[in-house]
Amino acid sequence: MSVSSVTGNTIGSAVAQASGTTMSSADFLTLIVAELQNQNPLDVTSTSDLINQMSSYANFDQQQALNNQFGNLLTSFNSFVTLNSVNYIGHTVEAKGDTTTLTNGQAMFGYSLNSSAQSVSLTIQDASGNIVWSGTGPGSAGLNRIAWDGTTNSGAQLPDGGQYTLHVTAVDANGNSVYGYSTVSGTVSGIDTSSGTAMLDVGGVPISISNVIGVTS
Repeated sequence: MSVSSVTGNTIGSAVAQASGTTMSSADFLTLIVAELQNQNPLDVTSTSDLINQMSSYANFDQQQALNNQFGNLLTSFNSFVTLNSVNYIGHTVEAKGDTTTLTNGQAMFGYSLNSSAQSVSLTIQDASGNIVWSGTGPGSAGLNRIAWDGTTNSGAQLPDGGQYTLHVTAVDANGNSVYGYSTVSGTVSGIDTSSGTAMLDVGGVPISISNVIGVTS
């Protein structure tokens, strides 16, 4: 059947009714009924075409139902994650990341090496990108931890509250990088869900729960 041969206004009305941002299953069925009522009697829709259209409707309706179910499941899962995140408050976590806050004259960093390193160079930068400390670190394979006391290379003591980022360069005897990832440690003071994802607030630095690798009381 050619839609252009229809002279009635029923299909036009149905299309206008279903022309919102989304089409419901009722809208879809309305279009099919309108087609049946206004088809050319000299060019009737074949049985196979009608079955195909009805199958499309059934699949569409099922897809809509699945989308709603998945939406409800996602909402429930996000609520569960948020509720579970509350359990982190007051605990010290270690998580993948390279930025932390100087608190009580200390910033806890770590870095993981894929294999033992011949040399490890460390630099710590402030929020403006200025290097405030540089030095060397242990080169053992696996996770290495360092506690920086907030003292610069010139001997100045930096105040609490600033955010600092660790940069690691670790190479083996052949000059190949063996650096894996960095970690930071701190106490969780709250949960932030403004982005739609539950993030742990560790000294003012947002940390994804998926990046947490350890929790202590």
